[in-house]
Amino acid sequence: MNTLQKLDHIDRKVLEILQSNAKITNAQLSKEIGLSPAPTLERVKKLETSGIIQSYHAQLDREKVGLGVTTFVQITLVGHKKQVTDSFVEKINSIPEVVECHHITGSGDFLLKVISKDISSYQRLMLEKINEIEEVASTQTMVILSTFKESKVLPIP
Repeated sequence: MNTLQKLDHIDRKVLEILQSNAKITNAQLSKEIGLSPAPTLERVKKLETSGIIQSYHAQLDREKVGLGVTTFVQITLVGHKKQVTDSFVEKINSIPEVVECHHITGSGDFLLKVISKDISSYQRLMLEKINEIEEVASTQTMVILSTFKESKVLPIP
Protein backbone atom coordinates (compact mmCIF):
# COMPACT_ATOMS: atom_id res chain seq x y z
CA MET A 1 0.00 0.00 0.00
CA ASN A 2 1.26 3.48 -0.86
CA THR A 3 2.00 5.79 2.01
CA LEU A 4 0.93 9.41 1.86
CA GLN A 5 3.82 11.62 0.87
CA LYS A 6 4.35 15.17 2.06
CA LEU A 7 3.81 17.71 -0.68
CA ASP A 8 4.56 21.38 -0.26
CA HIS A 9 2.75 24.14 -2.15
CA ILE A 10 5.32 24.06 -4.98
CA ASP A 11 4.91 20.29 -5.47
CA ARG A 12 1.14 20.78 -5.58
CA LYS A 13 1.49 23.54 -8.16
CA VAL A 14 3.82 21.37 -10.29
CA LEU A 15 1.30 18.49 -10.18
CA GLU A 16 -1.59 20.80 -11.01
CA ILE A 17 0.23 22.23 -14.03
CA LEU A 18 1.53 18.87 -15.31
CA GLN A 19 -1.93 17.30 -15.06
CA SER A 20 -3.38 19.98 -17.30
CA ASN A 21 -0.38 20.17 -19.67
CA ALA A 22 2.15 17.34 -19.54
CA LYS A 23 3.92 18.75 -22.61
CA ILE A 24 4.94 21.98 -20.87
CA THR A 25 8.65 22.70 -21.15
CA ASN A 26 10.76 22.73 -18.00
CA ALA A 27 11.58 26.39 -18.71
CA GLN A 28 7.88 27.34 -18.85
CA LEU A 29 7.07 25.21 -15.78
CA SER A 30 9.88 26.86 -13.81
CA LYS A 31 8.56 30.29 -14.77
CA GLU A 32 5.02 29.37 -13.64
CA ILE A 33 6.10 28.00 -10.25
CA GLY A 34 8.72 30.67 -9.59
CA LEU A 35 11.84 28.51 -9.43
CA SER A 36 14.84 28.31 -11.72
CA PRO A 37 14.93 25.40 -14.23
CA ALA A 38 17.38 23.13 -12.33
CA PRO A 39 15.36 22.89 -9.05
CA THR A 40 12.15 22.60 -11.10
CA LEU A 41 13.52 19.61 -12.98
CA GLU A 42 14.74 18.16 -9.67
CA ARG A 43 11.20 18.47 -8.23
CA VAL A 44 9.62 16.77 -11.24
CA LYS A 45 12.18 13.93 -11.10
CA LYS A 46 11.50 13.50 -7.35
CA LEU A 47 7.74 13.29 -8.03
CA GLU A 48 8.38 10.69 -10.76
CA THR A 49 10.83 8.65 -8.69
CA SER A 50 8.49 8.60 -5.68
CA GLY A 51 5.68 7.24 -7.88
CA ILE A 52 3.37 10.22 -7.43
CA ILE A 53 3.71 10.90 -11.16
CA GLN A 54 3.15 7.46 -12.65
CA SER A 55 3.17 8.21 -16.37
CA TYR A 56 2.36 10.70 -19.11
CA HIS A 57 -0.38 10.09 -21.69
CA ALA A 58 -1.90 11.57 -24.80
CA GLN A 59 -5.66 11.90 -24.32
CA LEU A 60 -7.40 10.86 -27.53
CA ASP A 61 -10.77 11.79 -28.98
CA ARG A 62 -12.56 8.43 -28.93
CA GLU A 63 -14.91 9.22 -31.80
CA LYS A 64 -12.13 10.48 -34.07
CA VAL A 65 -10.30 7.15 -33.68
CA GLY A 66 -13.47 5.16 -34.35
CA LEU A 67 -14.60 4.27 -30.83
CA GLY A 68 -18.22 5.37 -30.66
CA VAL A 69 -19.69 3.39 -27.75
CA THR A 70 -18.74 3.67 -24.08
CA THR A 71 -20.48 1.60 -21.44
CA PHE A 72 -20.30 0.80 -17.76
CA VAL A 73 -20.83 -2.88 -17.05
CA GLN A 74 -21.68 -4.06 -13.57
CA ILE A 75 -20.44 -7.60 -12.99
CA THR A 76 -21.60 -10.05 -10.34
CA LEU A 77 -19.29 -13.00 -9.77
CA VAL A 78 -20.28 -16.59 -9.00
CA GLY A 79 -18.57 -16.37 -5.61
CA HIS A 80 -16.39 -14.20 -3.43
CA LYS A 81 -13.39 -16.42 -2.77
CA LYS A 82 -10.01 -14.88 -3.50
CA GLN A 83 -9.25 -17.35 -6.30
CA VAL A 84 -12.52 -16.44 -8.08
CA THR A 85 -11.77 -12.72 -7.85
CA ASP A 86 -8.12 -13.14 -8.86
CA SER A 87 -9.01 -15.31 -11.86
CA PHE A 88 -11.68 -12.83 -13.02
CA VAL A 89 -9.29 -9.85 -12.71
CA GLU A 90 -6.56 -11.70 -14.62
CA LYS A 91 -8.96 -12.46 -17.49
CA ILE A 92 -10.41 -8.93 -17.57
CA ASN A 93 -6.90 -7.43 -17.71
CA SER A 94 -6.34 -9.24 -21.02
CA ILE A 95 -9.29 -7.51 -22.73
CA PRO A 96 -8.13 -4.17 -24.23
CA GLU A 97 -11.66 -2.77 -24.59
CA VAL A 98 -12.00 -2.86 -20.79
CA VAL A 99 -10.24 0.39 -19.92
CA GLU A 100 -11.17 0.43 -16.22
CA CYS A 101 -12.02 -2.30 -13.73
CA HIS A 102 -13.15 -1.40 -10.21
CA HIS A 103 -13.95 -3.74 -7.30
CA ILE A 104 -17.08 -2.21 -5.77
CA THR A 105 -19.57 -2.49 -2.94
CA GLY A 106 -23.32 -2.73 -3.44
CA SER A 107 -25.37 -5.02 -5.64
CA GLY A 108 -22.48 -5.98 -7.94
CA ASP A 109 -18.88 -7.01 -7.45
CA PHE A 110 -17.06 -5.10 -10.22
CA LEU A 111 -17.71 -2.09 -12.41
CA LEU A 112 -16.04 -2.04 -15.82
CA LYS A 113 -15.68 0.84 -18.23
CA VAL A 114 -15.74 -0.60 -21.74
CA ILE A 115 -15.02 1.28 -24.96
CA SER A 116 -16.03 -0.25 -28.31
CA LYS A 117 -16.23 0.71 -31.98
CA ASP A 118 -20.02 0.38 -32.12
CA ILE A 119 -22.96 -1.50 -30.57
CA SER A 120 -22.38 -4.66 -32.60
CA SER A 121 -18.70 -4.72 -31.55
CA TYR A 122 -19.80 -4.24 -27.95
CA GLN A 123 -22.34 -7.05 -28.24
CA ARG A 124 -19.70 -9.38 -29.71
CA LEU A 125 -17.29 -8.47 -26.90
CA MET A 126 -19.91 -9.26 -24.27
CA LEU A 127 -21.05 -12.53 -25.87
CA GLU A 128 -17.67 -13.88 -26.91
CA LYS A 129 -15.38 -12.63 -24.15
CA ILE A 130 -16.90 -11.18 -20.99
CA ASN A 131 -19.91 -13.51 -20.64
CA GLU A 132 -17.61 -16.45 -21.40
CA ILE A 133 -15.54 -15.78 -18.28
CA GLU A 134 -16.64 -18.62 -16.01
CA GLU A 135 -16.44 -16.48 -12.86
CA VAL A 136 -19.13 -14.11 -14.20
CA ALA A 137 -22.62 -14.86 -12.85
CA SER A 138 -24.38 -11.84 -14.34
CA THR A 139 -23.83 -8.51 -16.06
CA GLN A 140 -25.77 -5.28 -16.29
CA THR A 141 -24.85 -2.70 -18.92
CA MET A 142 -25.33 1.06 -18.82
CA VAL A 143 -24.68 2.73 -22.18
CA ILE A 144 -23.33 6.27 -21.94
CA LEU A 145 -25.48 8.58 -24.06
CA SER A 146 -23.55 11.82 -23.39
CA THR A 147 -20.65 12.87 -21.20
CA PHE A 148 -20.68 16.29 -19.58
CA LYS A 149 -17.52 16.00 -17.50
CA GLU A 150 -14.61 13.65 -17.87
CA SER A 151 -11.56 14.92 -16.07
CA LYS A 152 -8.30 13.07 -15.58
CA VAL A 153 -7.09 15.83 -13.22
CA LEU A 154 -6.95 14.75 -9.59
CA PRO A 155 -7.95 17.33 -6.96
CA ILE A 156 -4.74 17.45 -4.92
CA PRO A 157 -5.51 18.02 -1.21
